[in-house]
Amino acid sequence: MTIFFFVLKRNVRNLSNLMFLTLFPIVAIFLPNPDGWMEFPIGYQYFGILILFVGIRLTSLMIEDRQKGVVKRLAVAPVSHFQYLWQNLLAYSLILVLQCIIVVAGGYLYGHELYQPLYVFVLFILFSFVSLSMALAWNSLYRSKESAFLVYMAVIMLMSLIGGLIVPVEMLPPFLQRLSMLLPVHWLAEGLGWIAIGDESITHFFFIGGIMVLYTFLFLVLGSMRRIH
Repeated sequence: MTIFFFVLKRNVRNLSNLMFLTLFPIVAIFLPNPDGWMEFPIGYQYFGILILFVGIRLTSLMIEDRQKGVVKRLAVAPVSHFQYLWQNLLAYSLILVLQCIIVVAGGYLYGHELYQPLYVFVLFILFSFVSLSMALAWNSLYRSKESAFLVYMAVIMLMSLIGGLIVPVEMLPPFLQRLSMLLPVHWLAEGLGWIAIGDESITHFFFIGGIMVLYTFLFLVLGSMRRIH
């Protein structure tokens, strides 16, 4: 678990990174309740977008390792590429889980209407895993951390717009409504809507969770198949 603890320290000792990982989730709690189409406080919609940004920011450190030749040195070290990968992902997952705890517990204590806080927590956890695996797959396409991050920022905003976190999916043209169902972001918005309205059985929530798990495994396979040396 040496790599795991090193990755945690690496993220905590960077002040700007620490503020990004802690301050923004806290700010999301105190954003106001919407008067429009959003069932949840607006900060909880935006927290989904933040999870995507955190995913790419954390996993981009692995590109930095590749640029510095760390991955090459693993070939002669008593650490396999698999150990390096899963310990990095475990550390990143822990950071995102802590963020989810802060947002859900903080919102509950602050007095936000979260309907079913436990379901909200589970939904954000599952989406966090999707975010990490998707960012891992994305970063496997790039050798430059800066290029991967900048392009992915535009992708995040586009996915959030089409997926229903920024505007209701119902406002989009029929073609984009169908397209949005292919995006993991859509299922986060769908899950939040189910929790707030609850007009379908619990099996619908399990269905949403199952789709997120499938996305997680799909992107993990894609991201871990390619090693950039």
